[in-house]
Amino acid sequence: MFFASVKLSVYTLVVLAVTSIIGTIVLQNGSPQAYIKLYGEGGYNLIKVLGIDDMYQAWWYLGLLLLLCINIVVCSIERLTKTWKILFPKKISVNPNRFAGSKNRQNIEWSNGGGKDNAEVSAACKAFLSKRVGRVIEVETNEGKVLYAEKGRWTRLGVYVVHASVLLLLAGALIGAVFGFKASLRLDEGQSADTVFDSKTRMPIKLPFTIRCNDFHVKFYDTGAPEEFRSNLTISEGGKESFTKDIRVNHPLRYKGINIFQASYGTASPNEAVFEITDTLTQKGGVYTIKTGDSVELPGGQGTFKFEGFLPHFDFRGHNLGDAFFGRVAVTGKESVQIALPTKFPTFDKMRKGQFTVVVKSFDQAHYTGLQVTKDPGVWYVYAGFLLMIIGCWVTFFMSHQSVCIGLEDNRAGGGPRVWISGKSNRNAQGMTLKIKKLANILKES
Repeated sequence: MFFASVKLSVYTLVVLAVTSIIGTIVLQNGSPQAYIKLYGEGGYNLIKVLGIDDMYQAWWYLGLLLLLCINIVVCSIERLTKTWKILFPKKISVNPNRFAGSKNRQNIEWSNGGGKDNAEVSAACKAFLSKRVGRVIEVETNEGKVLYAEKGRWTRLGVYVVHASVLLLLAGALIGAVFGFKASLRLDEGQSADTVFDSKTRMPIKLPFTIRCNDFHVKFYDTGAPEEFRSNLTISEGGKESFTKDIRVNHPLRYKGINIFQASYGTASPNEAVFEITDTLTQKGGVYTIKTGDSVELPGGQGTFKFEGFLPHFDFRGHNLGDAFFGRVAVTGKESVQIALPTKFPTFDKMRKGQFTVVVKSFDQAHYTGLQVTKDPGVWYVYAGFLLMIIGCWVTFFMSHQSVCIGLEDNRAGGGPRVWISGKSNRNAQGMTLKIKKLANILKES
């Protein structure tokens, strides 16, 4: 049967491993320009057709995961019927010859039990075996009888627990890919939103609650690098506030299966700013508080200055100067000039050497918080899968189905019976040999 083939499992795992390497090397969820720059127009078209730009959610990758799931289920069912007969036999059969001829057989030389008769030795061995291994079965033989006990028959299910864990891991990945999302949201301080935007498609996703950013705080090192940034968020439902919580990097907010991570931050556009405008010829000037989109007269009534807006990133000759205000100086009789006023360099406009220079005096510093909002309904399947895998691997590699047999053979020379002990295990034969030697030593001293 095709789906019961072990080769299918191997081939599928190899393909998944190779494609996962490709997904690690190739940029994921990048822009078309980035792919064209890296791989050219033809490479970009191939990447889009195969879905390698978002490979872990590509239909063919999810199809491989589904194929592996079906393969594991079919293989497990096919082999479970044989294992089931071993786990739950109608009658436990004992083959004394199989144990008598075992390489780990140990003959017992009694140190103080020479005076015991067959019944006493048998009772002592039965009690010993019952205590050390499990329920004892007695089988009569031509030479005497054997006492048989076993434990760990259920450990043969360990491999099926591992199979189940892999299925849960794959199911979690599939559920997360199909029903989950990864989105982003930008909120200015005081702003609320109940819609986020998919990180790849930019399609809106409605949330079952509203997020409001009450406050944003950033703390810097002496070097100017950010040490910590924190957002104070309020969650509201049905127009009523549910709770308020601070989030930081690696300390997300989790609510109703949705995770809200602190991802980034930036300077929000101020509504107004204070500018000083000076006539470089007369050195006359004034200080003006201007709202975005408004204009004021230049000193001497020689034109106007309009505050046009704000950009979080201003590039000047290949250098990012950070936040910057933009305005337009229109001197009467001359063509208007757009000027940039980086907040980190308030006197930047003086380099222009125009008749009028504009200097940023002050503004209300506001920030926006960049949030990553994710939903992964398959994560609990993944957690359960990891837990089952740990249990299954422990059972599979560190536990085994062990059978121990003690033989009591009639001693024709008189005295107590000759006694031997041996055992079998479905794995770790060397460990079983050491255990039989240990049991033999304990039995000799009993």
